[in-house]
Amino acid sequence: MKINVARPYFDEKEQEAVARVIESGWVSQGPKVREFEEAFAEYIGVKYAIATTSCTTALHSALAISGIGPGDEVLVPSLSFIASANTITYCGAKPVFVDVEPSTCNIDVKAIRQYISSKTKAIIVVHQMGLPADLDPIIELSQLNGLTIIEDAACAVGSEYKGKKIGGHGNIACFSLHPRKIITTGEGGMITTNNRDIAEKLRRFRQHGMSISDIERHQAINIMLESYPEIGYNYRMTDIQAAIGIVQLQKLPDILSKRNRIAAKYSKAFSNIPKIRIPQLPAYVTKHNFQSYWIEIAENMSIDRDTLMQKLLDQGISTKRGIMAIHLEPCYVADNRELPITERLTSQTLIIPLYPSMTEEEVQYVISEVGRLLC
Repeated sequence: MKINVARPYFDEKEQEAVARVIESGWVSQGPKVREFEEAFAEYIGVKYAIATTSCTTALHSALAISGIGPGDEVLVPSLSFIASANTITYCGAKPVFVDVEPSTCNIDVKAIRQYISSKTKAIIVVHQMGLPADLDPIIELSQLNGLTIIEDAACAVGSEYKGKKIGGHGNIACFSLHPRKIITTGEGGMITTNNRDIAEKLRRFRQHGMSISDIERHQAINIMLESYPEIGYNYRMTDIQAAIGIVQLQKLPDILSKRNRIAAKYSKAFSNIPKIRIPQLPAYVTKHNFQSYWIEIAENMSIDRDTLMQKLLDQGISTKRGIMAIHLEPCYVADNRELPITERLTSQTLIIPLYPSMTEEEVQYVISEVGRLLC
């Protein structure tokens, strides 16, 4: 048996949608991107959604249009994919790494308070592995200190904080549409906001700073000449990708249901193994999408995390190391900051297979092999 960590949830509907776009002749950013944006905004419950090439470019766009630049500091959890920090560096600002809560893997509001300085301009809040961070105290803290909050919601589409979908709580939230995420367009990202001015800035920024979009120019009955009043980037999603995204968004309720059923089976089985810790849902989380299912291995075990991963791979079960600690990577190690919770979690956790098309046999095989190796 060979079981992947993740797998996209595709069928003939995505193929048909792509074929229709190709037949139309409009394959770059156009009407399908607009349709996908409108559907995504409606799902999240916000006024605006802006499609990009990735969550990385979404984060860069959000930071740039928020005025983050050289000399500024942005607080960010080290326990995250490296893009969360790289996008700050792209702007010439400094990422200031913050420790996380051991129970949720999300940024610790108490740790945030320690690092706010006169140079701090923003906080990137990562909803790690789809589990919402505790937003209310962070938003309150940001308002008291005049800080911008940007949500790195790469993994969090479909998750809910206090009964409201992630993506509609703060000013800007950025989602990933990578194949390992809940829904995918191959590569892609989406930004959500309720602020019209922010939305307009983002649309220009993702299209070279152009004053009008291609679709506006092509649909006009009179000649329209674009101008470039500001510097922008080419962060445009294609209509081919958007066509896939529209179908994926329609499947999202079914995807979430299937993921939660598998996660429930894992939690029931692994809760009886004292040597591991499983995900815990705080009271403020009203829906978890289980973008990933992680387990933490006790430090005093006879088998370490990496050996466990290799033994599972030998049995045909792919896993992934726990979330990286950015401050330990060579390009950021000069920061020389000690983050004990982050360092423990990155070395002691692993992500096990979870995707909607997993069969009952595959789920039970994973449970059996993890249990056998840890008991």
